[in-house]
Amino acid sequence: MTRTLFSGGKVFDGTGSAPSEADVVVENGRFVDVGSGLDGDDRVDVAGRTLLPGLFDCHVHVAFAGIDLIGSLTKPFSLRFYEAMHNMRKTLDIGITTVRDAGGADLGMKTAVEDGMIEGPRMQISLVMLSQTGGHGDSWMPCGAEVPSFGMAYPGMPSGIVDGPEEMRRKVRELIRDGADVIKVATSGGVLSPRDEPKHPHFRDEELEMLVSEASAAGIWAMAHAQGTPGIKAAIRAGIRSIDHGVYLDDSAIEMMKERETFLVPTLVAPTGVIAAAEAGIPIPENMVTKARGVIDAHRDSFKRAVAAGVKVAMGTDSAVTPHGENLKELALMAEGGMDPSDVLVSTTSLAAELMGLQDELGTIEPGKRADLVVVDGDPFDFVSLPDRISAVYKDGRSVKSTAA
Repeated sequence: MTRTLFSGGKVFDGTGSAPSEADVVVENGRFVDVGSGLDGDDRVDVAGRTLLPGLFDCHVHVAFAGIDLIGSLTKPFSLRFYEAMHNMRKTLDIGITTVRDAGGADLGMKTAVEDGMIEGPRMQISLVMLSQTGGHGDSWMPCGAEVPSFGMAYPGMPSGIVDGPEEMRRKVRELIRDGADVIKVATSGGVLSPRDEPKHPHFRDEELEMLVSEASAAGIWAMAHAQGTPGIKAAIRAGIRSIDHGVYLDDSAIEMMKERETFLVPTLVAPTGVIAAAEAGIPIPENMVTKARGVIDAHRDSFKRAVAAGVKVAMGTDSAVTPHGENLKELALMAEGGMDPSDVLVSTTSLAAELMGLQDELGTIEPGKRADLVVVDGDPFDFVSLPDRISAVYKDGRSVKSTAA
């Protein structure tokens, strides 16, 4: 097989070590050597640039194009699959080669990427978010209509509404049957739902314990949409692997996360996306915009305290609440929240890989791992301009960045 040599640049290997001058050799889709004075059959000159491991986003919705509910109701059902292709292309072009989809992507979308039919990041999928009746994923509207703001059920994409431990057992098994790699559950209310509040807890402990028991039996983890403190603590107690959003973290919740090594996936950019969409004229109900404005300060304060306490953080955005392709805006917010820039990139590479159980294959640039690479012009820690300076993206050693990007 051809040995490709990336030479002349610096390497940020994903471990937290400072970028240093080094060559990288890729063969058969994997890193085979990192060091100085290396050789190869083909040479890629990366002088003046920095090589990063492929980036992760641990909370995306590639099947949704945005949060315009009225607009989504006017689209043909099958259009969402073509929009997903477009969204995955945008995600890949900014260096995100692996995602954890938090609802909307199905097994067909994942398979199309794996089989090379379409270009996109590799995916772990949750299919749909589990929600109690009247919870964050319930599509019932005050007018009495069912409006599928999180997507309608179809073969391979079941309804996510569930109540009681035995219903939970069956629903988790159904999701696993349909291809879920991770089980997502809403343990609190949220912003983009009509009749619940972010601070209110959803599901009782016995329901969540059943969820985790069934997921564990299949060898997979769970992730929790958890904004309010009681819902966060319920998720931690049940053994759910990540708290996504984590808007209202108190000191005891942070301590619980540290003790159990529960990950935080902060999605700091998400509420700003709701506000920006409303300001751009997208018809979002005022109570949802009010909820978005109401969580921002608490959200950022919770993140800052969690970072200071040493909670494990993995990068996630909640795209499409903000547009796909703008995912890296999250990195600047993480740095503003007190993370060292090097730690921000670790959270977007090796720690994210650990969250997803992929640390043996991805997340760092080291021999034996899959050769996902991002080539950055200039300072890799200047997160504000980073998206504009990604000159090349490689997935499994193959160039995948669109020339139109």
